[in-house]
Amino acid sequence: MKVIQISIFLENRAGRLAEVTKTLASANINIRALSLADTSDFGILRLIVDDTEKAFKVLRENGFTVGKTEVIAVEVPDRPGGLAAIMDILAKENINVEYMYAFVQQSGKGAVILFRINELDRAIDVLTKNGVAVLPGEKVYKL
Repeated sequence: MKVIQISIFLENRAGRLAEVTKTLASANINIRALSLADTSDFGILRLIVDDTEKAFKVLRENGFTVGKTEVIAVEVPDRPGGLAAIMDILAKENINVEYMYAFVQQSGKGAVILFRINELDRAIDVLTKNGVAVLPGEKVYKL
């Protein structure tokens, strides 16, 4: 039920993000979801891709500082309050969300939200017991 996310540390300068995307494109790797957080000096690009191992290897070979992180993907109803219900379940169990990002599959069909949580296994258990769809990595990589 866990998803492997690639994290790339980038200098905050023009063209650096283009280098990452060009490297992945050249290796025929498709980006499924992404998040970019920055400071004045560097950024962290977080990616879900269709071939995690290949992406990790190719990026490293091209001089990028790359890491892997486990996250969970949760299917959320694409309607007002869909995310609020998930956050309420986690809050009641005192489960901390470190960060999250989302992508919508098709309007009206649901969104997928990727969560980095301090207690991944417990969060999966709590969400599943509350009827929330936690998606396996194999499904997320193909969305």
